[in-house]
Amino acid sequence: MDYSIPKGVFDILPEDPDPEYRWRSSDRWQYLESTAKEVCAQYGYRELRTPLFERTELFIRGVGESSDIVTKEMYTFEDKAGRSMTLRPEGTASLMRAFVEKKLYQQSPVQKFFYIGPMFRYERPQAGRYRQHHQFGAEAIGIGKPEQDAELIDMLCELYRRLGLKKLQVQLNSVGDVSSRERFSSALKEYLSPHFDQLSEDSQIRFSKNTLRILDSKDPKDQRLLANAPSLQDFLSEDAKDHFQKVCHLLEENQIDYAVNSRLVRGLDYYNKTVFEITSGELGSQNTIGAGGRYDGLISSLGGPDLPSIGFGTGLERVLQTMEKQNCSFPAPPHPWIFLIPLGEAALQYCFQLAMRLRHLKIPTEIDLSAKKIQQGLQYANFIQAEYCLVIGDNELTTGQAILKNMQTREQQPIQLDQCIDRMNAMRKSHV
Repeated sequence: MDYSIPKGVFDILPEDPDPEYRWRSSDRWQYLESTAKEVCAQYGYRELRTPLFERTELFIRGVGESSDIVTKEMYTFEDKAGRSMTLRPEGTASLMRAFVEKKLYQQSPVQKFFYIGPMFRYERPQAGRYRQHHQFGAEAIGIGKPEQDAELIDMLCELYRRLGLKKLQVQLNSVGDVSSRERFSSALKEYLSPHFDQLSEDSQIRFSKNTLRILDSKDPKDQRLLANAPSLQDFLSEDAKDHFQKVCHLLEENQIDYAVNSRLVRGLDYYNKTVFEITSGELGSQNTIGAGGRYDGLISSLGGPDLPSIGFGTGLERVLQTMEKQNCSFPAPPHPWIFLIPLGEAALQYCFQLAMRLRHLKIPTEIDLSAKKIQQGLQYANFIQAEYCLVIGDNELTTGQAILKNMQTREQQPIQLDQCIDRMNAMRKSHV
């Protein structure tokens, strides 16, 4: 039987042995996640966790029946009661379902949430795209002002800045309100009708179901046909135009570089007004590391109140890969401050109790429970990058004194066993 990992997924190890996949090391994931949570706390966003699977109807309704996610990519199955369930392909629909179902709007109509977790899409695995991928996302509910759009974009940019990412570009557009999109959709259909047979198969399907999505096509033939197509910017209502101009002005005031991309529509059906992507030149064709937009009608379509909302999602894999390619710095992996090597049964019992007491003082401590040879213990201490090492055997227990070794400088100093806890605690605090 083959127990190898399925295609399109990967393990996150303490340290991946392949240098090409250093971004999969768990300490790097922990650093990214902790940085994201720190930024969220400072911008007033609180965590909301949802199940890994939901009723299939939620995603058909919430994501959009004509989206690629629903038509091609969902992992859908029947449970034992014959109900259709789907592994969540994105985070917004699930979060809004929780918001509506738990009536969180009764607590306050203005709330801000974030989520971090795995998402599932059946698609061809490639750089930065996996069948199980991980997203960090944020959603701001209850405020329809352009300041909310600018805050959310700034928060995502601030996360990238703190991680040390460079050469990023914010691409910005407005897909307008319902009337804007209806007028533009009619004009786009009129423009494309004579060229219908030249459109890709996907775009021919989108032509009748959701014409705007043709702008999102990556097919070179479609892109050539769209070169002289009408611009969505020319069909914005006065309200949508004013909103977009204010968002642009706010970004400029906060020194956030952006470029208006009139072809940007995003791949989900629920977007309106502001949409944005943040791209990196380090990932090839799949170069978007974060994206989002406004979706003011989504909550009401799920049975909740009509509250304006805006959100984003960023793929953790793509962020980590970009950090790796740009040689961003990561903190040192967690490692023991002290490594205890006991020699003999009596020393093992002593060191075991010592290790427990040091850990209770929040001193990272590891112990060599194999208790074989000093050299093997020292090799392992180097492997786990312990800062200090303490060897205790029968002689040390008899004299009450041992040698504390600095594993970086190789300096050694005597230490009294009856004072070692206080001494180590003081040394540790002086270096924290």
